[in-house]
Amino acid sequence: MDVPGPERRLAAVLATDMVGFSRLMEVDEAGTLARLKTHRVELIDPAIAKNRGRIIKTTGDGMLAEFHSVVDAVLCAAEVQRRMARRNADVPPPRWIQFRIGINLGDVIVDQGDIFGDGVNVAARLEALAEPGGICVSGAVRDQVGDRLDGVQFDDLGEQNVKNIARPIRVFRVRLAEGPASLPDGAKAADMPRGISKKPSIAVLPFANMSGDPEQEFFADGLTEDIITELSRFHDLLVISRNSTFVYKGKAVKVQDIGREFAVDYVIEGSVRKAGGRVRVTVQLIDAETDRHIWAERYDRELQDIFAIQDEMTRAIAATLPGRVEAATHDRTKRKPTDNMAAYECVLAAKLLHHRSTREDNAQAQMLLNRALAMDPNYAHAHAWKACVLGQCWIYGWCADRDATFEQVASELETALALDDNDADVHRILAALNLTRHDYERATYHQERALALNPNYDLVVVQQGELLTWLGLPEEGIDWIKKAMRLNPYHPERFWSHLGRAYYCAEKYADAAEAFSRITRADYTHHAFLAATFAQMNNAVAAGAHAAEVLKREPGFSVAAHLATLHYKREVDRQRHEAGLIRAGLPA
Repeated sequence: MDVPGPERRLAAVLATDMVGFSRLMEVDEAGTLARLKTHRVELIDPAIAKNRGRIIKTTGDGMLAEFHSVVDAVLCAAEVQRRMARRNADVPPPRWIQFRIGINLGDVIVDQGDIFGDGVNVAARLEALAEPGGICVSGAVRDQVGDRLDGVQFDDLGEQNVKNIARPIRVFRVRLAEGPASLPDGAKAADMPRGISKKPSIAVLPFANMSGDPEQEFFADGLTEDIITELSRFHDLLVISRNSTFVYKGKAVKVQDIGREFAVDYVIEGSVRKAGGRVRVTVQLIDAETDRHIWAERYDRELQDIFAIQDEMTRAIAATLPGRVEAATHDRTKRKPTDNMAAYECVLAAKLLHHRSTREDNAQAQMLLNRALAMDPNYAHAHAWKACVLGQCWIYGWCADRDATFEQVASELETALALDDNDADVHRILAALNLTRHDYERATYHQERALALNPNYDLVVVQQGELLTWLGLPEEGIDWIKKAMRLNPYHPERFWSHLGRAYYCAEKYADAAEAFSRITRADYTHHAFLAATFAQMNNAVAAGAHAAEVLKREPGFSVAAHLATLHYKREVDRQRHEAGLIRAGLPA
């Protein structure tokens, strides 16, 4: 009787490991493991699944995966390496997490879900030959892929002798051009829709030194350069580079000429004047088409630490300008027929509707975002804001199926992250999503990423304060929320709600009541907080009035159901809130 031998098959095998794992573990063991886990969960595992691969085994810093097609394996490797490069863009080089990847097409032995044999061994040796962030493939892979993948080219490294393989291996290094990390079935790069999101564009002219003091020249130039750098962090602004605008240093120019030369919508002009121990900076935002002043501000400071003053003014200007640009662009948009709105303008209008926090405005915002994505399916910022608007819909219960809506939020964010994981909004909204799941570790990771990507973005800064409040650090949270309010004097009204919650958690009830009183269109959740706040202050009359307003607006309200929508990490914070609501007379 013949005994069947082991199952054999031809497979595309991908081997990968992390570069410098031991060194990074020695420096920061917990942080390295957390970051590696995040990259696995958010990037590597989904990329393998999306490209029809199967993870065979994992080690502490490595992985072996099998694909039925070498094209799928190469597309997966290309996506991982491109996106890891973007993820490392805002991380100091000593903390970079990089991977080497090797791919081989060969015969494997299958045993209880694992694979063995020469095909696996060669893939492991190819991985060892790859550079950090690089991919090496065998000659068989190169022959199978050919020239079928746009943005993927091969450099012939010749035949290489490798450990424990008797024969020399023909090795090719994969060279990746900037481009899409993966393509849908049957699609070619030329068939993919081109991005048509029209960002507002802006040129920052060199600030004029009006002091008559040559030593102040460096301050004016440094301030201009810093403003350009900080504005460039906002993904929905196109900012002309320093090298282009500094050719006009010291020259008299017409704003409309600058607008035509650089094809920009807006121009920023400014001046620096030193008098005694003070410095005055003026800044103006001008519509380049009409030469109309949109916004102007003056900053006066004591001239003590010139570099601290430069940093402070940069933050103030960079935080305020994007909001003024959005408002001006919205004014332009209103003058156009709706059907002609570009993708960016749809997103802009959707943001403004979202901040109004009503059911009708939310539905209109969803419609505009769907229109933006129909025009530009690869618009990461639109996917992120669709998740944000749907999240608002989920929080307030403005949807027929809350579970399906929550899944749609997660799906939109996954798409946005795949398209652009250096967008602060993507990480800001991912932090909020994970907070809703009570995954505090991942929420903190994405919040830190968002803050690193854009530390002057008021929505990111206020969320830092909100997150710290939920984590049980309300005093720190108060400072961050107040900072966001200073960054954007035109902030959405809901910032007062964040501040009120932080004050309540910090047991500063009078301050909490004052913050909530700033909300002009309070909903039942705000009245619930006010009822609990006044109950904690032993003001039974006010507490009862707000409790009655809660039940009037939300007849089915219960303390337990309300607390289930909140995200306190510490039980003591949840109990404090529960006690206030019960004392106010609200039903348990």
